[in-house]
Amino acid sequence: MNPELLSKIHNLDCIDFMRSLPDKCIDLVVTDPPYGINVAVKSTFGGKGGFGSKAIQNTQHEISDWDKETPSKEIFDEIFRVSKNQIIFGGNYFWDVLPPPASYIIWDKRCREIENNFADCEMAWSSLKKPARIVRYLWMGLFQEDMKNKEPRFHPTQKPNKVMEEIIAKNSEQSDIIFDPFAGSGTTLVAAKQLGRKWLGCELSEKYCKIGEERLRQEYLF
Repeated sequence: MNPELLSKIHNLDCIDFMRSLPDKCIDLVVTDPPYGINVAVKSTFGGKGGFGSKAIQNTQHEISDWDKETPSKEIFDEIFRVSKNQIIFGGNYFWDVLPPPASYIIWDKRCREIENNFADCEMAWSSLKKPARIVRYLWMGLFQEDMKNKEPRFHPTQKPNKVMEEIIAKNSEQSDIIFDPFAGSGTTLVAAKQLGRKWLGCELSEKYCKIGEERLRQEYLF
């Protein structure tokens, strides 16, 4: 791995970036690709009832554009080529392009504790040959696990920092390189940085790339 590529969010299409990388140069990919479910139609993010004053406003058009389709098989093939192991959120949306998992990581959102219509959990496909694990962390609308120290929400599909931190901590070594080809607002990379891992990411949206860069500068220690 070229050291000049590390500690950066590359504002590039991930398929083009990965084609420039050698085989198995990444220790672990941790990513949350678009699910192709048109999240903009289902979310009030950016409008009244959105995620708060620190959230990015008026992003409906951009959200709709990036979540219309799932990533191509070619993108997943490149992820497998450049990395030794992978943890991919939304694995249940990608049955047609992913091989059978070695395991699963289940994020229990603890939504059952509050009356709602949201899913109780999200599934992450994993190539790691480990027992299936559950990560529990409340994250639903305005409700968060630690209400006194709420994370600012920048992206409609943003994962909690603590969830990504636990996943990376338990599934990688201190010297590992962590890569997120769909970096969004940078949560995976913030968690990797906080844990002292080497990291890099790709994000096609210039707006979210800048948000991620700012979060990484400030390190947002949640």
